[in-house]
Amino acid sequence: MGSIQKREAMRIKRKKRIRQKVEGTPQRPRLTVFRSSRHIYAQIIDDSCGQTLAAASTMEKEIRDRGKSGNKVAAAGEIGKLIAQRASSKGITTVVFDRNGYMYHGRVRAVSEEARKNGLDF
Repeated sequence: MGSIQKREAMRIKRKKRIRQKVEGTPQRPRLTVFRSSRHIYAQIIDDSCGQTLAAASTMEKEIRDRGKSGNKVAAAGEIGKLIAQRASSKGITTVVFDRNGYMYHGRVRAVSEEARKNGLDF
């Protein structure tokens, strides 16, 4: 097993441990973050019915056209702002944060801080 596969396996292990404690409900859905080497994705999920209520990612055309700077942390902040706006338009104000096994640092932290600044409470 290579070092990249081992690192990903450890993240999956942390993710499962976190998900035993963190669950999204209709009153307080789960805000989860996934990051790849190039992009970042955020979703607000109601785990009781397995439904995604809102989503945002750097793959979207409007974000790609806006963010030509190459700064991934700044792009993650934009995603946090966008997911907060989409959540508030659906009437969601309170969420639980799922860092998905990643360290609360860099891009993951940027998403959560911008979401907090723009009205999400967690």
